[in-house]
Amino acid sequence: MSSVYDLIVIGSGPAGQRAAIYGSKLGKKVALIEMREVVGGACINTGTIPSKTMREAVLHLSGYNYKSIYGMNYRVKERITMADLAFRVQHVIKTEIDVTEAQLSRNNIEMLVGTASFVDPTHVLVTNSKGSTTYEAKNILIATGTKPASSTKVPINGRSIINSDLVLDLPSLPKTLIVVGGGVIGVEYTCMFSALGVRVTLIERRPRLLEFADQEIVEALSYHLRDSRVTMRLNEEVESVEEMPDGTVVANLESKKKVQGDALLYAVGRQGNVDELNLSNVGVDSDSRGRIPVDKDFRTKQPTIFAVGDVIGFPSLASVSMEQGRVAAARAFGDESIISNPSFYPYGIWTIPEISFLGKTEEQLTEEDVPYEVGVAYYREIARGQIRGDTTGRLKLIFHRVTHALLGVHIIGEGASELVHIGQAVMALGGKLDYFVDTVFNYPTLAECYKVAAFNGLNRVSKFD
Repeated sequence: MSSVYDLIVIGSGPAGQRAAIYGSKLGKKVALIEMREVVGGACINTGTIPSKTMREAVLHLSGYNYKSIYGMNYRVKERITMADLAFRVQHVIKTEIDVTEAQLSRNNIEMLVGTASFVDPTHVLVTNSKGSTTYEAKNILIATGTKPASSTKVPINGRSIINSDLVLDLPSLPKTLIVVGGGVIGVEYTCMFSALGVRVTLIERRPRLLEFADQEIVEALSYHLRDSRVTMRLNEEVESVEEMPDGTVVANLESKKKVQGDALLYAVGRQGNVDELNLSNVGVDSDSRGRIPVDKDFRTKQPTIFAVGDVIGFPSLASVSMEQGRVAAARAFGDESIISNPSFYPYGIWTIPEISFLGKTEEQLTEEDVPYEVGVAYYREIARGQIRGDTTGRLKLIFHRVTHALLGVHIIGEGASELVHIGQAVMALGGKLDYFVDTVFNYPTLAECYKVAAFNGLNRVSKFD
């Protein structure tokens, strides 16, 4: 039996890292359990970092951002292979692992490698190739993340039928690809493969993509996807998937349609990594998708057991998971000084073009009977947009008609995930639309969109004054 820890964290993804580091900074004895031989969880090894790095490689090698300037046939590399994409991904993964290991070491966090399972509310059994050891802690935090959901209808084979963890294992770049699932992961990979010239068919059982995002922004993305020769099958459900003798894949839809492609990516949701935890030993529940319910301080039914990150469900963003881990570690030791407001959390979706937003959507405000108006700026009207070759982007500000309070910022276009932080700061500090009118922005920059959108919005209001 090891000495007692103040905090044991299960999982070394973004949520687990931040929880462990914050606990250590409070002067507590912290251990971090990771089942992989490397740190970083799904975020660094199979999820966020690989997919966003692959996107960057796609944009660079395909010359995508400059086709509007140099012509549709412009490419940095003529024949792009999966090996080209994997090379850059593996380089970034290795660097991120090194950085994370250094941070954990610098903060005196003890690393335990193995699969964790609960013995009781204060003891965790860690099993690896060398055997099993039980560790004791006053507080335990679950940050085990998620894995791709599976379906008996879709037989993953790692060659032609894959999930998001296996994208880089494709033997070659397919000429045609079926993507099942119109959520964030499915749409992101649809955009990447489409930018490489792959003919993609996207199948989604709901009537629209990305239902939690602003409808106008999603409509702009949908138009762009169709313009990029993506075929969208909305309101369609997959009945079965089969691999044909020639190696191609056929998706049979419930509507009796058949969709054929060289490969199929199954991206319908993710499942919480809770199977090995033996949650029943501590009286903690999880739902059918492996999500653990928690209170506002991220406590489970057991007051000394916390859960954070993707394993507790929406929004399942690395940035939010980091903050959840920090808050949970603080609450575990009675630190109430951290006040985090989810209303100001930004969302980033790395489609092509990317989407980022925070605050309310038009649909939400209409349902809440809030009098609002919008102001829009188009990248094509901004000098920087022309310089970058991005003429499809737009920035939309939603504000209160009477008070001019900023209620939402919604952006589609390259740089959206960076640009949104200007609106985030103004919203968090209680700023109004007038701030953008009276502020000087560098020229030429995309930040000018805020000023143009503010003037556009005020012009709409003034017509009724």
